[in-house]
Amino acid sequence: MTQSPESKTVSRRDLLRGAALSAGAAGAAAVGVAATKADAASSERANTGAGYQETDHVRRAYEAAGF
Repeated sequence: MTQSPESKTVSRRDLLRGAALSAGAAGAAAVGVAATKADAASSERANTGAGYQETDHVRRAYEAAGF
């Protein structure tokens, strides 16, 4: 079986390298989307006032830590 000079075969190493790079890019994109959703959720909490609250328990923890 002869191949024409224009056809290009992909070696197994190149195929696996491409698959690994694709998986890494997909993972990085997923992290970026998750971070964007977390930022949006935190900004919504900031608008409603449901975020950080300094309670007696928190004050005691700060005193114990020496803050």
